[in-house]
Amino acid sequence: MELLGLAVGLGIAALGSAIGLGKAIEGAMTAMGRQPEAIGKIQTAMIIGCAFIEALTIYALIAVIMLMGKAG
Repeated sequence: MELLGLAVGLGIAALGSAIGLGKAIEGAMTAMGRQPEAIGKIQTAMIIGCAFIEALTIYALIAVIMLMGKAG
Protein backbone atom coordinates (compact mmCIF):
# COMPACT_ATOMS: atom_id res chain seq x y z
CA MET A 1 0.00 0.00 0.00
CA GLU A 2 2.90 2.34 0.76
CA LEU A 3 4.38 1.83 -2.70
CA LEU A 4 1.04 2.64 -4.31
CA GLY A 5 0.90 5.86 -2.28
CA LEU A 6 4.41 6.79 -3.41
CA ALA A 7 3.52 6.17 -7.05
CA VAL A 8 0.35 8.25 -6.80
CA GLY A 9 2.24 11.04 -5.04
CA LEU A 10 4.88 11.10 -7.76
CA GLY A 11 2.15 11.18 -10.40
CA ILE A 12 0.54 14.16 -8.71
CA ALA A 13 3.92 15.93 -8.57
CA ALA A 14 4.48 15.28 -12.27
CA LEU A 15 0.99 16.52 -13.12
CA GLY A 16 1.55 19.70 -11.12
CA SER A 17 4.86 20.24 -12.89
CA ALA A 18 3.26 19.76 -16.30
CA ILE A 19 0.52 22.25 -15.50
CA GLY A 20 3.08 24.76 -14.17
CA LEU A 21 5.29 24.40 -17.24
CA GLY A 22 2.32 24.80 -19.55
CA LYS A 23 1.19 27.99 -17.83
CA ALA A 24 4.74 29.39 -17.80
CA ILE A 25 5.26 28.74 -21.48
CA GLU A 26 1.79 30.07 -22.33
CA GLY A 27 2.58 33.31 -20.51
CA ALA A 28 5.95 33.63 -22.21
CA MET A 29 4.50 33.03 -25.67
CA THR A 30 1.79 35.63 -25.05
CA ALA A 31 4.39 38.13 -23.86
CA MET A 32 6.60 37.44 -26.89
CA GLY A 33 3.66 38.02 -29.21
CA ARG A 34 2.88 41.34 -27.56
CA GLN A 35 6.48 42.56 -27.28
CA PRO A 36 8.65 40.98 -29.98
CA GLU A 37 11.53 43.32 -29.13
CA ALA A 38 11.88 41.69 -25.70
CA ILE A 39 11.99 38.08 -26.90
CA GLY A 40 15.54 37.49 -25.62
CA LYS A 41 14.79 38.60 -22.07
CA ILE A 42 11.48 36.75 -21.97
CA GLN A 43 13.03 33.52 -23.24
CA THR A 44 15.81 33.68 -20.66
CA ALA A 45 13.35 34.21 -17.81
CA MET A 46 11.11 31.42 -19.13
CA ILE A 47 13.96 28.91 -19.35
CA ILE A 48 15.16 29.70 -15.83
CA GLY A 49 11.61 29.39 -14.49
CA CYS A 50 11.08 26.08 -16.28
CA ALA A 51 14.33 24.74 -14.81
CA PHE A 52 13.10 25.56 -11.30
CA ILE A 53 9.76 23.88 -11.96
CA GLU A 54 11.48 20.75 -13.29
CA ALA A 55 13.81 20.72 -10.27
CA LEU A 56 10.80 20.36 -7.97
CA THR A 57 9.66 17.28 -9.88
CA ILE A 58 13.15 15.79 -9.67
CA TYR A 59 13.16 16.38 -5.91
CA ALA A 60 9.86 14.50 -5.67
CA LEU A 61 11.33 11.61 -7.68
CA ILE A 62 14.37 11.45 -5.43
CA ALA A 63 12.17 11.48 -2.33
CA VAL A 64 10.09 8.61 -3.73
CA ILE A 65 13.21 6.59 -4.56
CA MET A 66 14.56 7.14 -1.05
CA LEU A 67 11.24 6.20 0.57
CA MET A 68 10.91 3.07 -1.58
CA GLY A 69 13.99 1.69 0.13
CA LYS A 70 12.33 2.13 3.52
CA ALA A 71 8.92 0.81 2.39
CA GLY A 72 10.22 -2.33 0.68
